[in-house]
Amino acid sequence: MRLALATADPPISHAGNTQLLLAALAGIAVVVLLITVVKLHPFVSLILGSAALALVAWVPGEDAISSFTDGFGSTSGAVGLLIALGAMLGQILADSGGADRVVATITDKFTGHALPWGMALIAAIIGLPMFFEIGVVILVPIVILVARRTEQPLMRIGIPALAGLSILHGLVPPHPGPETAIAALHADQGRTLMFGLLVAAPTLVIAGPLLGRFIERFVPITAQTHVDEDGTSGAPTQVTQGSDLPPGRRMPAFAQAVVVVLLPVILMLPAAIVNLFMDEDSTVRKVLDVLGTPSVALLIAVVVAYFVLGLGTGMSRTQTSDSLGRALPAIAGIMLIVAAGGGFKQLLVDAGVGGVIADWAKDSNVSVLLLGWLVAVGIRLATGSATVATVTAAGIVGGLAETLSTSHVSLLVLAIGCGSLFFSHVNDAGFWLVKEYFGLTVGQTIRSWSLMETVISVVGFSFVMILSVIFT
Repeated sequence: MRLALATADPPISHAGNTQLLLAALAGIAVVVLLITVVKLHPFVSLILGSAALALVAWVPGEDAISSFTDGFGSTSGAVGLLIALGAMLGQILADSGGADRVVATITDKFTGHALPWGMALIAAIIGLPMFFEIGVVILVPIVILVARRTEQPLMRIGIPALAGLSILHGLVPPHPGPETAIAALHADQGRTLMFGLLVAAPTLVIAGPLLGRFIERFVPITAQTHVDEDGTSGAPTQVTQGSDLPPGRRMPAFAQAVVVVLLPVILMLPAAIVNLFMDEDSTVRKVLDVLGTPSVALLIAVVVAYFVLGLGTGMSRTQTSDSLGRALPAIAGIMLIVAAGGGFKQLLVDAGVGGVIADWAKDSNVSVLLLGWLVAVGIRLATGSATVATVTAAGIVGGLAETLSTSHVSLLVLAIGCGSLFFSHVNDAGFWLVKEYFGLTVGQTIRSWSLMETVISVVGFSFVMILSVIFT
């Protein structure tokens, strides 16, 4: 099913199509140069890139400011709440020992050749409510300890864990990247989640345990080579070990930790399913739609975590509240980058750039999904930021979303998400995080982490294209 083009407000720029495209390129170039060469923070870089876009496109100053602040506010309103609630959920999972319980239980159940699959499962569970960087801090010391004790190659254990974290971060709501694209493209939340899980599962199998076996041949290192005498590799960890719990504290049960982590998805999936066949006026659908709203689902999960993982494990009210509060300072930068990206996106749209690209894509018969992926790949390679790639690509191809069916808009979100993960290299903070935590050289990091990210991007996009044939 194809949707009719919506009636849009007239562009705030009177520049021609060529000038608008040059303005978009100028804005992106300024963002890229400021981030990569000047080493300016992405938040400021996106603001200055927006200014460059407005100048080249001859957008009046007052209109440019209004457009940017509108996009900034709407994006922060749509995504900021989710970022904050997700960070809180991840923090209390770590502080309560819930993350350690999940890891210990799964590593006890999976041994030998099954252990890499267990690590992928751990990363998928832990990575659902957590940002990639936090997941790395929690999982990498455990990966190294497991590899050391089982005497398995480090990459065989580490790649599945990294793949699980990266895939969940880039493709599955309510992570900031997919949520930002959902808000920008006005995609259906539940359908994007459902498709995201369908793409994530086989991609994780291929880019995780299977790819890990391949990479270990090119990066043949062991944990003993890269760890300190205490087996921690010098990497900090936020996991509360059971033996280190203070008096009166107890570890949460495995089932409790898993249910709390999966609760947002448990609440969001039924709404996605019933929306496919149930009438809009149905009371059941209306109730499930409310419960499945990402902010509501995450809020419920945080409240449940407060009682089950906080008070239920012997933490005092003050300790539990402090745990939730500790999550917020670390995510302030992420929220500002996402919001500034929303402002840049809105200026692209209001200036008329989106319409120009939409007209070009329709005339050239280029697949919208392929265009979204390629744009995200280009910006990812240039800036190193998956978040900047996502929000910018969503703004550039946003005008095309109006020509797509509901299912294909959700798949466009995932195509952009896949492109935003392509070939992490030296301009990406995640590249250096993995390098230092695993004790790798730059070459080893490229042959392992960068290769894994590229496989995730290409394989994930392949599954997106397969779904686009099935769901029209």
